[in-house]
Amino acid sequence: MDIERLLVLEIARVTEQAALAASRLAGMGKKDEVDGAGTEAMREVLSELPIQGRVVIGEGEMDEAPMLYIGEILGRGGPEVDIAVDPVEGTTITAKGLPNAITVIAISEKGGLLGAPDMYMQKLVVGPPAAGKVSLDFPVEANLRIIADSLQRKVEDLVVVILDRPRHEKLIREVREAGARVKLITDGDVVAAVSVAIRGTGVHAMMGSGGAPEGVLAAAALKCMGGEIQGRFLPDSEAQLERLKTMGANEKKIYRTNDLAPGQQIVFSATGITHGELLEGVRYFGGGARTHSIVMGYKTKVVRFIDSIHLFESGARVNIRV
Repeated sequence: MDIERLLVLEIARVTEQAALAASRLAGMGKKDEVDGAGTEAMREVLSELPIQGRVVIGEGEMDEAPMLYIGEILGRGGPEVDIAVDPVEGTTITAKGLPNAITVIAISEKGGLLGAPDMYMQKLVVGPPAAGKVSLDFPVEANLRIIADSLQRKVEDLVVVILDRPRHEKLIREVREAGARVKLITDGDVVAAVSVAIRGTGVHAMMGSGGAPEGVLAAAALKCMGGEIQGRFLPDSEAQLERLKTMGANEKKIYRTNDLAPGQQIVFSATGITHGELLEGVRYFGGGARTHSIVMGYKTKVVRFIDSIHLFESGARVNIRV
């Protein structure tokens, strides 16, 4: 069955509804409530889809999360698929009303998404021109030169996205000493990774360590767009190291895009919760709201930006504008 054609528009509805639910609490300072609202709305729509989906990236193990936990089966029956979700990427920034919070999901055929454990991963993300040319094993300066050459720019023209964390002090210094500029973000490395592969966003690479599950979500999108992510697991305990061994992974291997998202049918969707450089946040008007999403498929080779208007009240009317 052609999973992409079955789900490519339905998947947008999943992230739209999660974004609408979470955005109602944007700026209210309620981090847990934000996550709960997005999760509940996402699960409700997923339960309606014509799939038999298994969550491989979710809100945690069964005893940690009441909904969208790893291993949960969703849908009303249909093709077996893997589901990776982050109902609210950026719960803190949503609670504070800050930019670049999104809701995100990827779906692939069974076995098409790596069930990455919840640990840190060293990451390097580049757009299509530099894909296949860089390496996590190369020095920072060497990778920056390769990226610059692939874009027909100078290193001084590059902007590198890095999570603003104490652990990245050395990396930030190396990037700046090489001549590139740094864009520090507080959260949201999935939307940052996606932005790297889209011209006009003003960012050209992402470096540093972040969550491994987010790396799988980013890989699904980058595979659809021809970009590249490289990741290396960073276990910080014996328990995490044992978890890697159990899943047949190891901390020395560089996992590339196809390792993290090996599927041949992949659909990805992200919807803005708060305003960002790539996606507009949810905007409310009397009786309705407007959402902005990016939806893509690997096999179909289509990337869509979807601008949707949702009318909540009976008889609600709106003058459509661009």
